[in-house]
Amino acid sequence: MNAARIALIAWTASALACAPPSTPDRPAVDGVSLDGVADRMAELGVPGVSVAVLVDGEIAWARGYGLADVESGRPVTRNTLFQAASISKPVAALAALRLVESGRVDLDGDVNAYLTSWRVPDNAFTEQGPVTLRGLLTHRAGLTVWGFPGYGPDEEAPDGPGVLDGRGNTDPVRVYKAPGESWQYSGGGYTVMQQLVADIHGRPFAAVMREEVLDPLGMSRSTYEQPIPNERQDDIATGYRSDGERVPGGWHTYPEQAAAGLWTTPSELALYAREVQRAWKGESTRVLGEALAREMLSPDADDWGLGPAISEDGERFRHGGSNQGFRCTFAAYIDGDDGVFVMTNSDSGSELAAEIAIAVAQAYGWSGPRAEERAPGEEGTERE
Repeated sequence: MNAARIALIAWTASALACAPPSTPDRPAVDGVSLDGVADRMAELGVPGVSVAVLVDGEIAWARGYGLADVESGRPVTRNTLFQAASISKPVAALAALRLVESGRVDLDGDVNAYLTSWRVPDNAFTEQGPVTLRGLLTHRAGLTVWGFPGYGPDEEAPDGPGVLDGRGNTDPVRVYKAPGESWQYSGGGYTVMQQLVADIHGRPFAAVMREEVLDPLGMSRSTYEQPIPNERQDDIATGYRSDGERVPGGWHTYPEQAAAGLWTTPSELALYAREVQRAWKGESTRVLGEALAREMLSPDADDWGLGPAISEDGERFRHGGSNQGFRCTFAAYIDGDDGVFVMTNSDSGSELAAEIAIAVAQAYGWSGPRAEERAPGEEGTERE
C-alpha cells in the first residue's frame, strides 16, 4: 500500500475520532494528523472535497476540506452545494417510481402513452418492442447519448424537448437497438424520463422534484433548478479542470436535469439513501412503499436497479458522477443503514473520492466499497 493510501486511511481514522461517541464495536481512533488528505488533494490537484458518513441510520459526521472557490479562498463547508452529476439519476428515479406506485404509469408500458410534449420517434427498433420506464431506469431502453457536456455561461441551453431532438450540443436521443436487448448507459434515457415526469405532472421537472422528493426527504438545500438561481448561490462550489483552471462561469448548466442537474451536499445525499433503506425495510412510506423499494434495489443481469447500480456482491446501492469540474461517488447498504458520500470540485476528483469512500469502509469494517470497484457514472465506467 503506497504512502498516500496509508495517509488517507489515517485521515479517516482521525475524522472518526471527531464523530459523536461510537458504539463499542466501532471504536474511534485519535491522535492522527489530517495532513494526509491535504497532501493527497495537492497531489491530485483537487481544491475541495466534502464527505458525509451514515452510521446506524444517522449522519455520524460530515465536513468539508479545502476550498470551494480558489480565487476567493472560500472554504468548503458541510453545507456547500456541489453538482451531483450522474448521482442526479437515482434521486430523480424516485419521482418516476412514485408515478408507478400511484398507478399513473405502468413500469413496463410504452412511455409514448404518457409523453405529451415529445415522443420517442418510431423506427425499425421500436417495432421490436416499446421503450418502457423500466428500460429507461435500468439503461436497457436502447437509447443513444451516453452523457452531456453542459452549457457554459455564453451558451444558450435548450429545453428538455430541445435536448431530446438534438437542438443543443448533443445528438438527438433515438432508439438505436431493440429496447431490452442489452445494457448501455444513457443519460439520454433519463432525459426521456425527465420529460415523462414533467408531462404527467404538467409542471417543470425541478418543481416536481422539490414537491415529490426533495422536500419529503428533508433535502432543503438541494435543487434540480438549471441554471441554479442567483439566490441559491450563497455557498456553492466552483468547478475546476484537471489543470487547475476554473470552469468558465464557475460551473456548467445542465438542462438534462434528471441525468446531471442536481445540486446537493453529501449530507443531503445521505438523507436520500437513508429513506431508501428505510423503505426497503418497510419502516417508511414517505416516498416509496416497501414493495417498490425492494424492486428498485433488486439487481438485473447487469447489476442495475431502478435508478442506482447494485454492487456485484448485492450488498450496496451506489452511483458515481462526472460533470464539468465535479466528481463524486456514494455507496450505501441495502439491508442496513450505513453509507458514505463524497463530492469534489475537480475533474481530478474521481480517484480521491473513491479512495476516501474505500478508506471509510475500511475504518468502519464494512465489506465495501473496495479498491476493485468503481461506481457506475464515474468517469471511464460507462460500458459499451
